[in-house]
Amino acid sequence: MKQEEKAKWKDSWTIEKYDSRKDFEKGKPYEVVELKKKNIMLNSGINELWDIVAGDSVNVFSNDKAQIGIGDDDTVAQATQTDLEAATNKTYKGMENTYPQTGSDEKMALRAIFGENDANYDWREFVVKQVDSNICLNRLVSSQGTKASGQVWALNVDITLE
Repeated sequence: MKQEEKAKWKDSWTIEKYDSRKDFEKGKPYEVVELKKKNIMLNSGINELWDIVAGDSVNVFSNDKAQIGIGDDDTVAQATQTDLEAATNKTYKGMENTYPQTGSDEKMALRAIFGENDANYDWREFVVKQVDSNICLNRLVSSQGTKASGQVWALNVDITLE
């Protein structure tokens, strides 16, 4: 890396949409959407990451301590925000069994499943949240349609520093 270059936060969000639990279990989504809009790291999330690195925080983003949140607010993302902006329609789900995943590919992969009765409203905003501190790393605003009762949607987030 050249002296003037800086590391960059890069993320990739993908939603797998299934009509039913049966389709989810068969691995047959009716749609897979890669969110192209840029998310923003939140100031509180950046500070928490540095606290974790320095050993000043135990609020890690592990399997039982990380969540993905969905809300229906479309307020433009700003670094000073601290969470989802939705007043009522917001849902947080914990990680699927083997997530988050890290490894030699220099990324952290997160995955949460929103079941038949979870987050059945218009999906417009997304965050990665730490359970104990309630600190969110980032926020993405992108209208992804309405999840209907009976559907299962899986949200995957890959975070990389380049």
